[in-house]
Amino acid sequence: MSKVSNNNLSSLSDERREKREIKKFRKNTKAWIAIIITIVIAIAVGIDGGLSQVFNAIVTGGMWALLAVGLAIILGVMNVPNFAHGESFMVGAYVAYFVFTPINNHLANHPNKFLMVIGPFIGFFASLVAGFILGALIERLVFHPLRKRTRARWVMNAFLLTVGVSFILSYGTNLVLGPNFRGIPRYWDVKPVVIFGAHITVDRIVAFFVAMISIAIFWYFLKKTKTGRSIRAVSQDETGAELVGINIDFIHTLTFGLATALAALAGAALLFMFQAYPTVGLKPLYFAWYVVMLVGFGNVPGAIVGGFIVAFLQTATQQFTGIAWEDVIPTLVMMFILIVAPSGIFGSEVKGIQEQ
Repeated sequence: MSKVSNNNLSSLSDERREKREIKKFRKNTKAWIAIIITIVIAIAVGIDGGLSQVFNAIVTGGMWALLAVGLAIILGVMNVPNFAHGESFMVGAYVAYFVFTPINNHLANHPNKFLMVIGPFIGFFASLVAGFILGALIERLVFHPLRKRTRARWVMNAFLLTVGVSFILSYGTNLVLGPNFRGIPRYWDVKPVVIFGAHITVDRIVAFFVAMISIAIFWYFLKKTKTGRSIRAVSQDETGAELVGINIDFIHTLTFGLATALAALAGAALLFMFQAYPTVGLKPLYFAWYVVMLVGFGNVPGAIVGGFIVAFLQTATQQFTGIAWEDVIPTLVMMFILIVAPSGIFGSEVKGIQEQ
């Protein structure tokens, strides 16, 4: 009876918290200004470059959101600024390439419609699993021992460790596989889909839906499952969560594994855009951090919206100022936001370094 009562109280607490978050968002002037500016940018991009440019920005935004959600959840739960997140993207791209290429070669000699459809998804799933295993191993071998030994200077130590992991993965990949580019022209060799006169490749459409479905499943997992609620509890109050019996070590390993899996999935889904090579994750890492800085450190819901904001800013920069400015202008915008709104437009959900 008390167990049911506790669950009901927890559910009521979640509902109240969600209502407060909705009210807070409605009153958030900075967020609304950013969203309105993004809509204006999207309209300008559509008028100047056509609807295909808008759709391309939407696909890219979905992937930046998928990457940023993983980055934000690691920040929110573990307070780890993960600068090896781009290497998770890289691992996903490599796994998808090495799994899909034999399937594609087999199809060239033995056509099979069913395998043609599901072949890329086999690569996606393999990348997802490989990403989860990689993330779990990194957490257990790197951050778990550090957490057991010291909490002093945690953020700085964690940052340095992720930079070290990044170097090991990128240079290790270069040593084992070489610097060669490995990619594919497309996953599905079919005609583009025409939407309002714009020709959109099936690969881009699938990549967008993979991102959105993955985020939706992950969001449902966090909100509706017992384990997901445990992750949220740890992000809000680790000591309190431990006192009520939540296994902190398990939650940390699971969180890092899931976040890494999402990044690896993004790398697999975008293999037709980003070829696999040792430093391919650098640019996705930059833009994922742009999203996280824009919306506020550790803000998972905001990261979803922020992915599209950054993607449209990136597309508008390419279109109106040239590709050479693609990284410069978004960086200047992020610097300005950090000056005027240090907690991001949606507000940070991570404690400051002084509060650690």
